[in-house]
Amino acid sequence: MKNTPVTIKDIARSLNISISTVSRALRGMQEIHPETRKAVMRLAEELDYQPNQLAKNLAKSRTKTIGVIVPNLSYHYFSAMLNSIEEAALQAGYSVLVCQTNESYLRETTNIQNLLRSQVEGFIISLSRDTDNYEHVERLVRKNIPLVLFDRYAESIDVSKVIVDNHAAAFKATEHLIENGCRRIGFLAGPIQLVLSNQRVAGYRAALAKHGLSVGDQYVFHCDYTQENTIMQTLALMSLPQPPDGIVVISDRMAYSTMYALKQKGLRIPEDVAIVSFNNEPVSALFSPTLSSISQPIQEMGTETVRLLLRELNATDSTVTKETKVMETQLIVRASSMRQLPAQ
Repeated sequence: MKNTPVTIKDIARSLNISISTVSRALRGMQEIHPETRKAVMRLAEELDYQPNQLAKNLAKSRTKTIGVIVPNLSYHYFSAMLNSIEEAALQAGYSVLVCQTNESYLRETTNIQNLLRSQVEGFIISLSRDTDNYEHVERLVRKNIPLVLFDRYAESIDVSKVIVDNHAAAFKATEHLIENGCRRIGFLAGPIQLVLSNQRVAGYRAALAKHGLSVGDQYVFHCDYTQENTIMQTLALMSLPQPPDGIVVISDRMAYSTMYALKQKGLRIPEDVAIVSFNNEPVSALFSPTLSSISQPIQEMGTETVRLLLRELNATDSTVTKETKVMETQLIVRASSMRQLPAQ
């Protein structure tokens, strides 16, 4: 037998009074006779009446729901970020609706429309690999819908952002390879339209320039984050007349494919080619050799992302100053980058 929730209509019918009288009595309004209010409250308790919170929130244009859009939840970084975001949102009394774009611009635009239809109050978004047109995001800004971007973002969109210092992180990773004897360092970057990727390439070049090494484009190859493309680009990089003796890779997931390709060519890591990447996924410590990687403060980033969104959701007007929170990273050194330096 279906257990249907008790409604104020049921209470009104049982007491032979109007629905509006029950509603006002439940809200404790003084114009309702005390005996009537007492009878309504007693019956509501007996019938275990629960107010329809969603209907109440909709009436106030509040659903207490946040829409989160990420490129792919199979990426450890995004699944870990989602855990942090959801925890912070729940503590603030909000629930989270999650969509993934699978790196598709079209799916990203569809996700936004679907979440709008679901009455989310605001958005937390990390842009897809294929997104190079931001009109769908700019439309949210023009409508004054609260929005925070994290990790992957566009500089032209005037919203709050939570990111890491990508330039400094790549500088740190590249300099580490230099300090371990690498002199021809390649960079396996992401798609050229990604701000995050370009910032890391700039940091890589800055480290090379500081140490007087080549900063030409011949050692920078752009990948699309897929395993097949990363292997292909790794083999192309290693086919250069003077192949690199060190590689900075934009993500651990890509680095695993890079290490596979290098081993297939019979190259030793780190003796022949040293590797450093980004994200410090848990499996990086289990690979052979273990993978050196840039660690990001994911827990703090998720909490900060929600804080910035709640700041806009709770604002009394739409003139909240946009804030970009830049978080610091840490290089976790493991076997993949620790070369034996030649004796002096």
